[in-house]
Amino acid sequence: MFLTAIRLISRKQSFFLIGTKGVLLILLSHVCIPAYAQQDIPNAPIASATASNDSGGTGKDVSLSEEQALALFYQRNLDLIAARYNIATAKASEIISAALPNPVMSLDVYELGGKTNNNGVGPATSVRIDQLIQTAGKRQVKIESSQLATQATEEDLYDALRTFSNAVRKSFYSLLLAQKTYDFASDNVSHYQSLLRANQLRLDLGDISVSDFLRIKVETSKARSDLDKSLALLDQARSDLAVLLAWPDDAMRFKAEDQWPKPTEIGQSRGRDALFSKALELRPDLKAAKLRIEQAQRDLSLSRKQVIPDVTVGGYYQHDPGNIDLNTFGVGLQVPLPVFYRNQGEIDQAAVKLSNAMLQLDQAEQSIRADVVSAHAAWKSSTLVAKRFESEILDDVRKVREAAELSFAKGATSIIDLIEAERNYKNTMMDYYTALNDQARSFADLLAAVGEKMRDVDAVDTEGK
Repeated sequence: MFLTAIRLISRKQSFFLIGTKGVLLILLSHVCIPAYAQQDIPNAPIASATASNDSGGTGKDVSLSEEQALALFYQRNLDLIAARYNIATAKASEIISAALPNPVMSLDVYELGGKTNNNGVGPATSVRIDQLIQTAGKRQVKIESSQLATQATEEDLYDALRTFSNAVRKSFYSLLLAQKTYDFASDNVSHYQSLLRANQLRLDLGDISVSDFLRIKVETSKARSDLDKSLALLDQARSDLAVLLAWPDDAMRFKAEDQWPKPTEIGQSRGRDALFSKALELRPDLKAAKLRIEQAQRDLSLSRKQVIPDVTVGGYYQHDPGNIDLNTFGVGLQVPLPVFYRNQGEIDQAAVKLSNAMLQLDQAEQSIRADVVSAHAAWKSSTLVAKRFESEILDDVRKVREAAELSFAKGATSIIDLIEAERNYKNTMMDYYTALNDQARSFADLLAAVGEKMRDVDAVDTEGK
């Protein structure tokens, strides 16, 4: 009866009531919402971004910071552990290079088949010991070459840490973006449900048309679809991060700390040249390339020294009962004569390896320059975009949406304008979160391009999980 009485009010009076309709709508929502309206406007609770998962796990979400994600990676990543064992192999090569050749002992027993002498004594015996002596400082060159190889392998590990850490950071930021997207989608569904309920009452009052109400209902359904999609993207982001972290137990309940990283000063304010100079000092791949040039130089020197033959010296003791001199001693010397071959093939191979190592150094420097230029440009661009959103766009788009909703509630604007304002607000917020993600990822790329300092190799736990 109350709704019928309101519908009988003249359009002028109805328009006058719109100004006070907030009070009437609240009363009507508790007194006389029709049954069909309750069916058309579901009001199921919206799950939080990390309240549940399909993995069957129970318990609360596990908060994860960027540094904690990196620490888990250092402890658990199998690729990193495999690289760690390459260093052990290089250190074993150092031991091999520093080892002295073992002496060789020979024991001979002869005169076994002949007749014994008049004294009836047994056969003769001889003991000989030979020792190889490396000449021209070859052993020291081998030691230096193996040490340089170990240092280069360590720098390779630091470079792997640099690359993998960048991947972990980006995956962490993707998880944070997925959470932001889900939370916004959840809030957007709640907002559309409130808007739908309010306009259901306006429909009952005859203040809006059925087509306008259905358009709002369609937008509400689209918002629910966006929520479903964002939940799938959230699970995918967790899965991607879990792969890098070797699937910890609580991987599908990880919740990234709700804070975008704050860029620190690493020289970006001084321009690209300063960053490039810093990268030349810090990048482990460049250090590895320089070390391999030094190693190649040692190997070339060793190949040339191999022309000088090594010497084998020996001494022997002989006991021969059939000789007048029963016990005799002697010394010997063996020297290979480099007459037909003077190690020219090995020298040429070592020279080619040195040329290749120098070429790789040039390529590494060019790659570093390209990385720095690209990362710095991306960081500057993404920072400007994020700041523009915060200083100019966000407040304006909120005001536009609020104004459109108020105008539509007063009948001063069309449903098209309202829907456009709602969509514009949603798209702007998604663009803003994407801009923050781009800013974080570009700074991670800048850190990787410059070559951030990594922890010591021995600090990496290769046994614990």
